[in-house]
Amino acid sequence: MSLSQWGWDWYFEAMWNETEREDAMPARVVAQHRKYWRVAGAFGECLSEASGKLRLAAEAGADWPAVGDWVSVEINGSRDLALIGMVLPRRNQFARKAPGKRVEEQVIAANVETALVVSALDSDVNPRRVERYIAQCWESGVRPVLILNKADACENACEKVAEMERVALGIPVHVVSARTGQGMEGLERLFIPGQTLVMLGSSGVGKSTLTNRLLRRSLQKVNDVRENDSRGRHTTTTRELFALPDGALLIDTPGLRELQLWDAEEGLAQTFADIHLLAARCRFRDCRHETEPCCAVQAAVQAGTLDSARLENRRKLMREKEFLRRKMDPEARSEEKQRIKRLTREARKIYQYKKPH
Repeated sequence: MSLSQWGWDWYFEAMWNETEREDAMPARVVAQHRKYWRVAGAFGECLSEASGKLRLAAEAGADWPAVGDWVSVEINGSRDLALIGMVLPRRNQFARKAPGKRVEEQVIAANVETALVVSALDSDVNPRRVERYIAQCWESGVRPVLILNKADACENACEKVAEMERVALGIPVHVVSARTGQGMEGLERLFIPGQTLVMLGSSGVGKSTLTNRLLRRSLQKVNDVRENDSRGRHTTTTRELFALPDGALLIDTPGLRELQLWDAEEGLAQTFADIHLLAARCRFRDCRHETEPCCAVQAAVQAGTLDSARLENRRKLMREKEFLRRKMDPEARSEEKQRIKRLTREARKIYQYKKPH
């Protein structure tokens, strides 16, 4: 395949011309393993490892190559191993906070145009989880498309689809069955030669079956979900980029057990734009939409035009964003420490005042 077939365009050409190339050549990361990456370019495909230069330059997890990245590589004489010298500046990246207690960015996929957020229309349907995915998509500069899979296994599909469309707020929604092929014709119109899409979703939503359907061959292993809760086990274990028959490129990812937001202020504003519009009509600018008088948001909840669970999820994600901001920003952490000290002093005074003399 040529570079353009792997998604190379004027942007990466411009970035490449600004690098010190010497004997290096451009390649795209098409798979990510624990210590190695598989890269592809005009030379074909081969495994690669980080050069000493890259190891010294990479300060955090987000600096390491991710699937979808364009990198400079030097190929050995037998063309079976490459050294990655640097990662070209990304056009965008879909990222999350790294799992666990580490306050670190983890890049799931880089240089993608569209994110296919896959949810299943079975007992594991979860609008709140979808809101989280959509927020991070908008923040990452990636256009989200909502894919509602397993339409053939859902009796009340219309009701669930309507619920998810209210969450999507104008985002394209496609109802499909990867198993039977229902709705796939409309979905395939999203795939444009040379453009890259990433498939996101939790385990058990049918991403591997959907990938196989799009590839028109059984390449990804498929597992059944548990009958009691429709949850799935990880079938896809590595992130991998596939060239589809129509010329588009698809990054398949393992099911994400958790998706903690990373620096998603603008993404949250766009995802919950309906609540922001309502908030502009509240009497008080700093309205928390709880018990304040003349709160337009609470009025919408009472009228049934706004789901209270959606409002609560926004609060939860905003708290998560604020917590991460304090962890990331030294000034914000200092302000929070001072606030806690002030509250502690005030609480101590109240306690001493109430204490019998």
